Amino acid sequence: MAIANTPTDRIKEIVKGQKSFFASEATLDVKFRKQMLRRLEVALHKWEDRLCEALWADLHKSYEEAYLTEISIVYTEIRTHLRHLQRWARREKRPTPLKLFPSRSYVVKEPLGNALIFSPWNYPVQLLLNPLVGAISAGCTAVLKPSPYVPHVSEVLGRMISETFDEKYIAVAQGNREVNAALLEERWDLIFFTGSPDLGKKVMAAAAKNLTPVVLELGGKSPCIIDRSADIAVAAKRVAWGKTLNSGQTCIAPDYILIHPEVKEPFVKAFGNAIKELHGEEIRESRHFVRMVSDKAFDRVAGYLKDGRVLYGGRMDPSEKFIEPTLLEISDADVPVMKEEIFGPIFPVITVEGEFMEEVIKFVKEREKPLAFYYFGKESDGWECIRRTSSGGGCINDVIMHIANESVPFGGVGNSGMGHYHSKASFDAFTHTRTIISTATWIDLPFRYMPYKLFSLVKKLL
Repeated sequence: MAIANTPTDRIKEIVKGQKSFFASEATLDVKFRKQMLRRLEVALHKWEDRLCEALWADLHKSYEEAYLTEISIVYTEIRTHLRHLQRWARREKRPTPLKLFPSRSYVVKEPLGNALIFSPWNYPVQLLLNPLVGAISAGCTAVLKPSPYVPHVSEVLGRMISETFDEKYIAVAQGNREVNAALLEERWDLIFFTGSPDLGKKVMAAAAKNLTPVVLELGGKSPCIIDRSADIAVAAKRVAWGKTLNSGQTCIAPDYILIHPEVKEPFVKAFGNAIKELHGEEIRESRHFVRMVSDKAFDRVAGYLKDGRVLYGGRMDPSEKFIEPTLLEISDADVPVMKEEIFGPIFPVITVEGEFMEEVIKFVKEREKPLAFYYFGKESDGWECIRRTSSGGGCINDVIMHIANESVPFGGVGNSGMGHYHSKASFDAFTHTRTIISTATWIDLPFRYMPYKLFSLVKKLL
């Protein structure tokens, strides 16, 4: 199945219509925004089964995993916004210093305007619809661009959105990178992009032509530290779960392991046991083990096996785009598997000799800032690692789960992205925070006016 490109003329027509609709001020009404959020929730209920079927067709993603990692997250986001939107959008009074008497200070929340949202293929439902919730909540219009690499999902999403919303408000543009280029030629008030750092740079360069703000949710090589103080059985199970979730095709998947030599062998054994506990004796037959998204992705990830020695796993089947979860011992940190985000179930393992904490911190800091940072061991040592490194987010004695808390923002730093979303951070991402000073006219103090009489008194107030 292939997705047809939306013609450039249609894109221009949609953009023109959305600019006109935003100018009508229809989206400024909070009641309208809530109505649209409820409409999206109803649509998600209606299309839920078809979305899950499409996820199975494109990624071999089970209904359970599809619901947990995609559908349920969008439901939670919608309900959070419905519950809090009235308060988030309210004009806020702020303290005013005496030097500004008789003024009052306010912060006003206004929608940025016309938004463009790109989503990737790995979590194609929630990474398209979650940002959309923020756009609707903030009062923006949006053009959505799903990934062509998951054509069944993109086709269903296109039909769902076109049935639910007028295209002058929310629309979908489909197709390949030619469509991406055409979309980036248009002028937007915000571009929200989820994808690789390389593509993120291209999006940012295009946005810079019009000084368009961007939210970039990217990726990178997220380290997983296994210290000798770790509970190895628990660490292995949580790491195995995090690495096999979506077959490692997760932007915050643990990418590589830095492990203390005393616990390497116990960890390898415990990891193998955890894989069997999670997926059965034969993972290839597991309904919950996702396949590589494409032959190209399979070939790229499979090629990493030559970069090290297999400690566990290593089986592959190109006909099914199946790669078994694999621990790969690495002795050279300059091999390709350690240069690129893996985005698959291959898991490099590096044994750290010498002063463990210092060597781990040095190793992480010498590389680009990752999207996530994971530490297994004594909590106080985990906090020390976090204090001395930088990442978008992370966990101590866990993986992935920081994204599951809708009460905290999610985003990257440096090469792993910029900007945040989820819950209020999503509302804020699509909102301009506008400062307004309202000054009374019943008195007009002379101090600020030339020739600055009583300047010595004014100086004391400043």
